[in-house]
Amino acid sequence: MKSIKILLVLIIPLLYSCAEKFSINEPKGSGCNANLGGDTVFVSLSPAWTGFNRPQDIYAGREPFIYVADTDNDRIVMLNLAGKILGTRSVKKPIAISQDFRLNLIVCAQFDTVVNSETKTYSAVYKYDLVSSQHSLETAPEIRLLPRVNDLNFPARKYTGVVTFYDNSFYVARTGPNNTSIFDPDNSILIFKPKANGKDSLIGRVANIDPLSSGLVSANGISSLTSLGKRNIDFVATLTGNNNFKAQWYNYQVSAIDEKYVSRFTPNDGVAFAIPNKFLRPEGSWVDNFGNIYIADAGRDSVYKFNQFGEELESFGGVKYDLKEPYGVTVFDRVLYVTDTGNNRIVRYILSTDVR
Repeated sequence: MKSIKILLVLIIPLLYSCAEKFSINEPKGSGCNANLGGDTVFVSLSPAWTGFNRPQDIYAGREPFIYVADTDNDRIVMLNLAGKILGTRSVKKPIAISQDFRLNLIVCAQFDTVVNSETKTYSAVYKYDLVSSQHSLETAPEIRLLPRVNDLNFPARKYTGVVTFYDNSFYVARTGPNNTSIFDPDNSILIFKPKANGKDSLIGRVANIDPLSSGLVSANGISSLTSLGKRNIDFVATLTGNNNFKAQWYNYQVSAIDEKYVSRFTPNDGVAFAIPNKFLRPEGSWVDNFGNIYIADAGRDSVYKFNQFGEELESFGGVKYDLKEPYGVTVFDRVLYVTDTGNNRIVRYILSTDVR
């Protein structure tokens, strides 16, 4: 009897820990079960969420709500986990979304302005303060972080991805055709740090990342960024430029000589994630709380899943799943959400081992 009581004491806290779905200290929600292999296949959940027009990104927020960059409808959409729309915000061509721990949304989109009596369109980055508006997306105060005034001289620059970290700092991926400068090439990752007054400061660009490399640790055509959800500044990026490694894990290392990003995986590791030309046109990425990596490859109409060691787990897509040009992917509470961009909808999946 004594041994049974001891066993119950050990088990009960574990049960309660799995019942906790969200904590502001938990970077991303993905349920209680880690998947390091042995799972079967993804099963589609019905119904699909429709009414979108080429949505290009999706993000499981901290609340948790689901945020969608409804690109060709020129809006951001906030939904609950059941798919009910809770709010929208008009913004031109949103393509990337992230959220910090202050519950600010950071969005890559576009804006129009008049230059020399001519209306021109520029890529832009916005921040929306949801706390100030009591989570009303429609009325949330908006700040345009980019472009700055001198950036208007570079209309070909595009902001293509954003990732937030544990300390509310964030990176913005920028692409463009002019990469001859060693100080400010178009293909760069920009660093923003939070200030005490709640504003953000652009402090520079991430160093030692090659703007044109076709190899590892490159900024050649970054299409998405996602954090690992831990107390570090590692991130996963997808790239659509001329690169043999179109999904990469950038691991920040500090040595006695310098501080820089290196690739977490290389082809010498023999893992699927680092196989050259594994991906065709990956547009989206996500990392869940257990280090599982998800890549949405619009070029292959597929979604790939890898564990934290770079080993491929479940991958799916194509005609069998009626998946066309998936651009974005996110996970919350064991449910995988995908922007099925070519079919103008959001589709959801769950592992067959999690079906009840």
